[in-house]
Amino acid sequence: MPLVSRVMSPTDPRHRTGPQEIPRPPSHRLGGDAPWAHLGVDVRSSVRLDTVVSAVTSRDRAADADTVAAEVSEFSRSFAGAFPDANPAAVLVALFEEDGEARVLLTVRSSRLRSHQGEVAFPGGKLDADEGIDEGARREAHEEVGLDPALVQIVGHLTAMPTVSSNTLMTPVVAVLDSRPVTSPAPDEVSRVFDVALADLLADGVFAEELWAVPGRNGVDGELGGEFPVWFFSVADETIWGATARVLTELLCLVLEVPGPSSPRRR
Repeated sequence: MPLVSRVMSPTDPRHRTGPQEIPRPPSHRLGGDAPWAHLGVDVRSSVRLDTVVSAVTSRDRAADADTVAAEVSEFSRSFAGAFPDANPAAVLVALFEEDGEARVLLTVRSSRLRSHQGEVAFPGGKLDADEGIDEGARREAHEEVGLDPALVQIVGHLTAMPTVSSNTLMTPVVAVLDSRPVTSPAPDEVSRVFDVALADLLADGVFAEELWAVPGRNGVDGELGGEFPVWFFSVADETIWGATARVLTELLCLVLEVPGPSSPRRR
């Protein structure tokens, strides 16, 4: 049975815990530095929205799950060692600019939900039958936080990734908003809506990597019991981890034109 930890941040215990539980296994250790740690503070201190849009549109791939299934080796994917027979899902990575800074919209999952209570997530969920990825991302954002679909301009997609715990294949849909949105969270699904500047995610001490080894689960080397990285962002009095942190890490690496975190060796 994995050890369940309520410590929200591997680096800063001052951040509030809330209902979130991080299933940190007994075999875990600190990993490497942030992929952007070598960049100067001046490079990381400001990120404009047009820079993000340019980076996403220049790398966009088809959002079809069958197409991206062949790309499981990309760093941002699940490290379960297999691509599950998963249900298609989509999340909306909604960005807007304020005071010259690109900001991203995030939610805290309600404690009323059956799983992942208190975790930071993008608006999103499983697609309805015969529903497109972009359509589903807009619908879920409207249902969860009241975001007007007409205000959501889709600009591209990030790497689809399996989320093993919920057996879904999740495609991050990147979109821009003209200004700070007016939101109305559905209390059964969302307890809080907030936003952070991408530059804040890049600040020193915000990103942390841990290397986990879980019995019966494949590591990045494909062997049972091998290590796989888990990434964290401690920001805005929250700890972001799991699939949401993977999406943000890919987005930030894309914008900064740096490679993702390297795969650790098996201990």
